[in-house]
Amino acid sequence: MNQAIDGVKVSIMGRDFSVACKEDQRHALSESAVYLDNKMREIHKSGKVIGMEKCAIMAALNITHELLALKARNGESEKLGEVVFSILEKIDVAISEQQQLSI
Repeated sequence: MNQAIDGVKVSIMGRDFSVACKEDQRHALSESAVYLDNKMREIHKSGKVIGMEKCAIMAALNITHELLALKARNGESEKLGEVVFSILEKIDVAISEQQQLSI
């Protein structure tokens, strides 16, 4: 059965984004957005990285590093990596769209 794809609103660094998502993935996407928001806020607080785009890149690198370390430790399947990559792509698209609207 095909699932409807609706927009899910998430907030990252005080900015709202609408991300297309299947209903059965909404909870995971929301949790991912909260996790990303926390990571970006940690990076921003450090004062070492300025700008939302750079914070997002550093957060993505940190999260990817965590994922790869976890996969190596636990022998996780590639499916987990695919899910994370898919979520990161969706967030990247939402950030790009938001930046274009700001111009």
